[in-house]
Amino acid sequence: MPVASASYGLGAVAFALLALACRRSGNTELRLQLPAAISSVWALLAAGQAWLEVGRELVALLEMGRNLAWLWFLWRGLQRLRDGDTFDSPGLAGLGRGLPLLAATALLAQASALLWPNRLTGLVAYVLLPNLMAIFGMVLVEQFYRNARAQERWGIKFLCLALGGLFAYDFYLYSEAMLFGGVSADTWAARGAVNALLVPLLWVSVRRRTDNRPLAISHRMAFHSVALVGAGIYLMLMAAAGYYLRIVGGDWGTLLQTVFLFGAIALLLVTVFSGVARARLRVFLSKHFFHYRYDYREEWLRFTALLTAGDPGARVHERSLEAMAGLVESPAAALWMKQDDGHFRRVAHWNWSDLNGQFSSDHPFAQFLETSHWVLDLHECEDQPDLLGGATAPTWLAGEPRAWLVIPLFWHESLLGVMVLADSLGKVAFDWEVSDLLKTAARQAAAHLAQARAAEALIVARQFESFNRAAAFVVHDIKNLVAQLTLLLANAQRHKHKPEFQDDMLATIESSVARMNRMLIKLRDKPDAASSREVVLVDLLHEVMRSKSAFSLKPTLEILAPELRVRAEPEKLTRVVGHIVQNAIEATPYTGKVGVTLNRSDHWAEIVVADTGAGMDDAFIRERLFRPFDSTKGTGMGIGAYECKSYIQELGGDITVESQPGQGSRFTLRFPLPPAVVIN
Repeated sequence: MPVASASYGLGAVAFALLALACRRSGNTELRLQLPAAISSVWALLAAGQAWLEVGRELVALLEMGRNLAWLWFLWRGLQRLRDGDTFDSPGLAGLGRGLPLLAATALLAQASALLWPNRLTGLVAYVLLPNLMAIFGMVLVEQFYRNARAQERWGIKFLCLALGGLFAYDFYLYSEAMLFGGVSADTWAARGAVNALLVPLLWVSVRRRTDNRPLAISHRMAFHSVALVGAGIYLMLMAAAGYYLRIVGGDWGTLLQTVFLFGAIALLLVTVFSGVARARLRVFLSKHFFHYRYDYREEWLRFTALLTAGDPGARVHERSLEAMAGLVESPAAALWMKQDDGHFRRVAHWNWSDLNGQFSSDHPFAQFLETSHWVLDLHECEDQPDLLGGATAPTWLAGEPRAWLVIPLFWHESLLGVMVLADSLGKVAFDWEVSDLLKTAARQAAAHLAQARAAEALIVARQFESFNRAAAFVVHDIKNLVAQLTLLLANAQRHKHKPEFQDDMLATIESSVARMNRMLIKLRDKPDAASSREVVLVDLLHEVMRSKSAFSLKPTLEILAPELRVRAEPEKLTRVVGHIVQNAIEATPYTGKVGVTLNRSDHWAEIVVADTGAGMDDAFIRERLFRPFDSTKGTGMGIGAYECKSYIQELGGDITVESQPGQGSRFTLRFPLPPAVVIN
């Protein structure tokens, strides 16, 4: 008893100091002063009861007053919502009227315990009602903190921690009493000191709380609060019932209590995780406690987050269905998209694999959706066929009993697709608010789906572009081979009897056949990054020279750095260098000169191709030379120079051109040397 008396005495002093410190002009401090003063008086009388062992009823009465004072303090904060026109809810007014009813019930229970003292009245007055007040207090504290803006939480977090701790301790104290048939002496004795420890938190919050702007209760917060208070009341009643079974059960009492409590908790968990129960609770709260059914900010954030979740382009159809169905608590949905042939076919479903079918864009049902822009309730259309203006839903859709809403998806006023949602788990009534929300969300989903379709089409177009580009390069190479063989045949009439020409002809034909076989292999097989290797430039240039030996103008080769190597695909690099040399030969008269030089410049290998041909002006070099599909040759493809520059840059090198009209051209091909060559 001395320990309990000292504990509550400490609590009385702490709350008295808090009440005196709150004698300032701020509204928050004035509202906090009253419950602090009542708590001080209650703690003082509790200390006296612990010391003298009398006055239990008076202490219980003052404890009820203390609880009601703190509930009133929290309630006044919520009442500012209505005063600030944040929302006007009949549920809020009913909650306010419930406080006097709770006080009257507590007083009646106290009077009954005094007039007819027995186990039942004592249980209600001294255990059940204080426990109910503790639950109610925790709910109000949770509402404050959950709904506060980020900048407000800095000022109220210690207030919520303190009052939450106060009510949580009371809930633990009285729940323990209900389960074990009596209040724990140690827990009750420590209560005063625990309350005293919470006073500094209240004072810190008073010093911080300078803004009294109203808080707004969101739909989600209301759902969690109601679920919490319902679960608390349910557990309290089940604990009382279990305690009753323990008393009347005799030898079986403890067994019956354990089995009953386990079953009650299992039933609560099943209810909490039931989608139907949660959906119906949300609908009930939205219908009876708020002007509008939806918290639009919360719904829109959730809808957008679900649409954009995951990897780009992954499960975009399923995510759109899930997001749309979540707005009306629907457990299943399916999506039809318009295809290139004008038919709407199912492209995705969410928990609804057995609903399938198709319909044409010329179908009266599709035309009605496109002209009306309505979200259709199929159950309502079944009762009132005139709503469809003479149209009828497709047979496979009209015959599905679970089909509820048909939502058209529009993209630039064109019907892109149709979503069908199953019946709502929460029995959501389809009205103008649901219709407007679904129409707006459908616009967002349609934009998302159209973007995904455009991205897919772009990927396909790029694949075709890559294929066409490869085909163009192959055609260009074939053209060069044909030109080379044509020139060979033209010279054969004059030089076929010469052994040197015969040797060159056989070498040229052999080289051409080998190049064509390599092209066929590349067209058949996938690209292999491992085909790149170190290429000896001297050997490569000799091969290029041999391939041009059929021309009347034979290029000369000068090797100034024979040891140079670069990392590349040999065949592709040979084709690139050979194209530059062949262009130089074609641009130069047979009386001119074409020279190829291999040299080294710092960390670079340089191949210079110089000719004395027609040359080019700066405008041609800048605007047309390396532009794809632009050629000055009558039979040219216009991609040779473009391919050369692209591949050299791919290797990390560069190509520069110096030219003057009538004076020839000079192409410099620069390639980075491998690290080992650079060190040497």
